[in-house]
Order: sequence, then C-alpha cells, then structure tokens
Amino acid sequence: VDKIVPVDGVGTDSGNTVYGGGIVQIVQNNTSSEVSMTSTTFADTGLNCTITPKFASSKILIIVNQQYRFTRSSSQTGGGFRILRGSTVIQTGPDNSSGSEPFGEYLVVDGASNIELYSRYNVQYLDTPNTTSSTIYKTQMAVHTTNNSAQARAQYQANDENGRSYMTLIEVSA
Repeated sequence: VDKIVPVDGVGTDSGNTVYGGGIVQIVQNNTSSEVSMTSTTFADTGLNCTITPKFASSKILIIVNQQYRFTRSSSQTGGGFRILRGSTVIQTGPDNSSGSEPFGEYLVVDGASNIELYSRYNVQYLDTPNTTSSTIYKTQMAVHTTNNSAQARAQYQANDENGRSYMTLIEVSA
C-alpha cells in the first residue's frame, strides 16, 4: 500500500477547514528534564519530536501534553506556549497586541502575595509541512511578565513532582 485514503476521498482544504485521510505513521517523544526561565522572550522547553513524512502531501497532527509550573510573588501568574516546526512558529497562544506578554495560561487570586500554577498545556494542531525531509517540532514557553520574581518551569521536578511532557506526531495522508 502506497497511501491510505478514505473511501470517499480526502476533502479539499478551504479557509479554516483542513482535511486529512488515514494514518501513515505515529511518532512520540517525551522528556522529564526540567527547564526553568524568567523571561517574556520565548525559549525552548526541552520537548521536541522528529518525523520524516513519507509523502510531501501529508499533514502532521501534533498533539502536545506539556507539564508546567508558573510562579510569581504577586496575586497573579502565567505565561504562554507556542509550537515551532524547525525555527518557524506555526501555533501560538494569546498575547497582547504588541505580540509580547503571553498569557495562554493565567491565574489570578486577589489578595494573594505569592501564587503558583501547576497544570498541563494541551493542544492539537494540524500542520502542512510539504516535505519528505526529517522535520523537528518543538515547544517554547515564556512568562507573562518579569515583575515580582515571575518564573516558568517545564517538566517541574521539585517537591516530589515528576513532571513529564509528551509530544505525539501523526502523519495523516492527504
């Protein structure tokens, strides 16, 4: 079999609607290596995965399950994540109008003097890389603000935590 295509064929991409067919291959990677940062500039989280598409026409379904911890000596904390194909940003969360101050994950507790947010960033994104070359995908994160000792950690490992993050890449025929 050269290609798996649904019986009724694969739809044609149009506007915000993207179509794919059958699963060609699945690749998954994970990491538990903690990465810490205090900048509003996005930096690598240590989570990445590489796939070599069998067909240039294929789509790649990216599934991210990223463990994180945001802290700040204030009544609010947060930050954001984005996905890159190589060095190209292909998906990013919300930020302010200037493109800084990411806040895809954010928590406000009025009256608090110290706040911690532990959670998982979960996202699915369907990419069209148009290649059969080895392709690396990775996540990056940044804090919303550098004020009040803001800090972000991916794969948090302290206090008996065992943070592990996963990225799954699924090649889908088109």
